[in-house]
Amino acid sequence: MVAPNGARRSKADHPALPITDDEVVATARACQAAGADGIHLHIRDAQGRHLIDAARYRALLDRLQVDVPGMYLQVTSESAGRYEAADQRAMMRVLQPRHVSVALREMVRLPSDWPAARDFYHWAAGAGVEIQHILYSPDEVRSFVIAIETGRIPGRHHLVQLVQGTYADDARGAFDLQDYLTHLDPGCGHSFDWMLCAFGDSETASLVAAARQGGKARVGFENSFQNADGSKAVDNAARVREVDAALRAFVSQPA
Repeated sequence: MVAPNGARRSKADHPALPITDDEVVATARACQAAGADGIHLHIRDAQGRHLIDAARYRALLDRLQVDVPGMYLQVTSESAGRYEAADQRAMMRVLQPRHVSVALREMVRLPSDWPAARDFYHWAAGAGVEIQHILYSPDEVRSFVIAIETGRIPGRHHLVQLVQGTYADDARGAFDLQDYLTHLDPGCGHSFDWMLCAFGDSETASLVAAARQGGKARVGFENSFQNADGSKAVDNAARVREVDAALRAFVSQPA
């Protein structure tokens, strides 16, 4: 999956970062040709600010279904400091996307948020809205597992996005991947389809390490502009090509 822009970065950070819907569509086409099987979608307003808007999302999804047939299309519900959980839930209830990413820590900021969050998660399951749960730390993974074991989040099979590093510090101080995975124990009666995104110049190496542990990869300018050799990628498709080649090389290695 490619995450081409995110909520915070701009063309001041990289001139090839897609901002407009036209640029996102062009990037999706290029990244699909480069090997990406999915795209994580952020949209912006006229001033380039992060936006979650059901009508805008629907228009973009309709375009992408024509321009990149067969590509997995996932919208974000990210707050990015602009939206409250109620706003995020309202957007998703109106849009009813097939695939959406939702950060547990944005839905449940305080224990008192759980009743509304539980209602939302159960609504999504009933409405056929597939959630990928974004988890930023091993502690959040542990909280997520407690939530599924207690039925606050329904289902037995779960999509999970693990986040390694931060915008501010890149990969410096990032938790070790195994610290996340130790909590995703299939012995708990649940199964997990997990993916990793990683910040900074270690993105490629981190995604290959995730593949070695059975994980999937999310690559792109939302998290890193850097190639494995430290050079800056010319565009998102270049990052997809590098990671795709690295993953293929790993898969082709003899057992």
